[in-house]
Amino acid sequence: MQAEDMEVPIINNLNDNGDRQRPKGKDVFKDQQKESESSMESPNLEFEYGDTDTLTAELSELYSYTEEPEFALNRDYFEEDFRSHARGRRWIELTLEEQRTYVMRLLDALEVTDRDKRLKVARAILYLAQGVFDECDTEVDVLHWSKHNVFLLYDMGIFTALLELLSMEIDNNQACSSAVRKPAISLADSTELRVLLSIMYLMVETIRVQTEDDRPEWIAAREAFKNELGSPLYNGEPFALLLFTMVTKFCSMNAPHFPMKKVLLLLWKTILFTLGGFEELQEMKVRGRERLNLPPLPEDSIKVVRAMRAASPPASAMELIEQQQQQKRGRRSRRPLVKQDSLDTYNERDPFKNDDARDEEEDPEDTDSGIEGEVDPLDRDVIIQPPPPPPPLRPPTERVNFPKGLPWAPKVREKDIEHFLETSRNKFIGFTLGNDTDTLVGLPRPIHESVKTLKQHKYVSIAEVQIKKEDELQQCPMTLGEEEVEETPAEMLYLGMLPNLSQYVIALLKLLLAAAPTSKAKTDSINILADVLPEEMPITVLQSMKLGIDVNRHKEIIVKAISALLLLLLKHFKLNHIYQFEIVSQHLVFANCIPLILKFFNQNIMSYISAKNSICVLDFPHCVVHEMPELTAESLEAGDSNQFCWRNLFSCINLLRILNKLTKWKHSRTMMLVVFKSAPILKRALKVKQAMMQLYVLKLLKIQTKYLGRQWRKSNMKTMSAIYQKVRHRLNDDWAYGNDIDARPWDFQAEECALRESIEKFNSRRYDKNKNGEFAPVDNCLQSVLGQRVELPEDFHYSYEMWLEREVFSQPIQWEGLLQNP
Repeated sequence: MQAEDMEVPIINNLNDNGDRQRPKGKDVFKDQQKESESSMESPNLEFEYGDTDTLTAELSELYSYTEEPEFALNRDYFEEDFRSHARGRRWIELTLEEQRTYVMRLLDALEVTDRDKRLKVARAILYLAQGVFDECDTEVDVLHWSKHNVFLLYDMGIFTALLELLSMEIDNNQACSSAVRKPAISLADSTELRVLLSIMYLMVETIRVQTEDDRPEWIAAREAFKNELGSPLYNGEPFALLLFTMVTKFCSMNAPHFPMKKVLLLLWKTILFTLGGFEELQEMKVRGRERLNLPPLPEDSIKVVRAMRAASPPASAMELIEQQQQQKRGRRSRRPLVKQDSLDTYNERDPFKNDDARDEEEDPEDTDSGIEGEVDPLDRDVIIQPPPPPPPLRPPTERVNFPKGLPWAPKVREKDIEHFLETSRNKFIGFTLGNDTDTLVGLPRPIHESVKTLKQHKYVSIAEVQIKKEDELQQCPMTLGEEEVEETPAEMLYLGMLPNLSQYVIALLKLLLAAAPTSKAKTDSINILADVLPEEMPITVLQSMKLGIDVNRHKEIIVKAISALLLLLLKHFKLNHIYQFEIVSQHLVFANCIPLILKFFNQNIMSYISAKNSICVLDFPHCVVHEMPELTAESLEAGDSNQFCWRNLFSCINLLRILNKLTKWKHSRTMMLVVFKSAPILKRALKVKQAMMQLYVLKLLKIQTKYLGRQWRKSNMKTMSAIYQKVRHRLNDDWAYGNDIDARPWDFQAEECALRESIEKFNSRRYDKNKNGEFAPVDNCLQSVLGQRVELPEDFHYSYEMWLEREVFSQPIQWEGLLQNP
């Protein structure tokens, strides 16, 4: 990958110690005041993580606010055609048979050669998929009729017809070449594509979502549609591959008019529908462990994370400066002392409290003790906060209902037990027994007890079994024979993606980079705003504000779709086969995904999560049912009343989970986190008072703790305490002390090359058509070889004599040479 294609986003405003450079003079006070005000009130975020947001929110994010006039256009085209068919009746008054007849008529009309007529029919179908909103009084009615119509459209075969039209539009070279030549691309350049993708998205999303009142025929249709999308029925490949092709074509600048937001949303929902969401993944994991005769999972990770409570928000720099000044003057603060609730849950008396305060006084210039001059959110046992507002954020009785014990059952790998026994044997008897974990002869009794405890908590993952089986297949290809590969949707998707996997990954990361709020606009960067910019640019302040909100919202939705898509691919491929996961991970790492995610978090993350880039009155279906109030600059500035932006918090958690997946058990990639000075950036993300997000931040801090130095650990004892309480324990993992065997010089290239070699062997064995060429039996019998029929070209007998002359008679043969020994 070229440097200009994917610039490594090194964080350039950090000094050598990983702290952000601060402005001089009065700006310091202003910044601290602003930061103090923003973090003074940081309530618990009532956020429930899931596969997606509510159906209404997911449907509304399909449309840009600049597309709003097109709702009326869709309705007009539908009514113009429907009036001649129904003669004064409304769609919702027709019987099912009459509705089917009309849809069949629309399907026939899609076949016409006239492009404009085809577009009008497609808009009429889109109006049906949108729920014939002009005949509805409430948003609930719109969603009801949308669902009814979508299942009807699927039953009549509309999706297949749309797919053919979409393929035609993708291959429309005339539209591509005219878009490439245009200086500025707008909504008008992608009209046909947007209409087709919108119908397809509405069909996939509406059919995907299950409800209690689903009819039996709808349940059957859902299963059929799911199988269709996941099977190689469309041009011999799953539907998702067509969308991946659109993404790479767009990123290679060959089709800059493609509406990328709609493509990415449809791609994400197609993968989610065909492969399954997080709960289905958990069920598949349980079934997979049963098939391999592995013990059940110690707990349901989804339930554990949902039951967690967030840690207290960080103290701001301003509050801490005031506190220090008051201590120096000997004044006693009259403001109440508020204990950090969730960090001292399990140990009300903290043995490090007094030491910690002394350490901070002794080391005022400790570089990593805080972010932007503030002390770590988890560093202080007692922090001074302003009086709480009259309505308490949670009832005081909740403090009593703390969970008993640690949230996660500890785990131990087979490798850890082997390492423990190797160390013990070297120490007590002077030699080792390799991988033998059963022989304990000559070891003292406490070691026996230790091994027993370790084995009680031994956890064998599906990935370890798959790696072991793959090694056996590589060593004994003839003895073990062919492996039976189950044709799961994930397997078929991987098989389709494999030839161009690196292109797909690089394209997704380019789009993520272009949509990240920390990215600066460059002349050569990808224009992801083709499907949001209107033909005529705004001329009033109000129009400019509206477009500004629309553009920011557009970027947030792209980040949301890409982060969810990448996480789903990683999780499903990991469950399907560990080496499928490893190749995607390696492509992500080589395409600079790790520094890109860190660059994304190197911003004011609280502002990003509480951003109000939405205009509720313009969201679908609200805007098509209710009267449109007059928009003013004040109403646009006010935004919605939500405490946080669901999609932005969802994106942040997804990106943290991806970063965890890339770095887990990978020493060289963990060192990349250290080299890119990720600790201050990650610590800043702990400001977000949401348990799941904090858990994944703490996991990332835990794996690099031993490389950050003793001073960092001493200055961040509260962070260490939070890691201990929230993150799963590995019984003999010295993460907190830095004396682990892995604390060694790292060779990034060697580790990644060894992994790549294993991946290539796996792909060659499993997917290479000519893999058994070297093992094919050789026929040594002269009679049978001469007796084989050889297929010759049809015209061979015309040139047979010439061939004999050239190849046989004119070639001198050294007969004596054949008799001599070589």
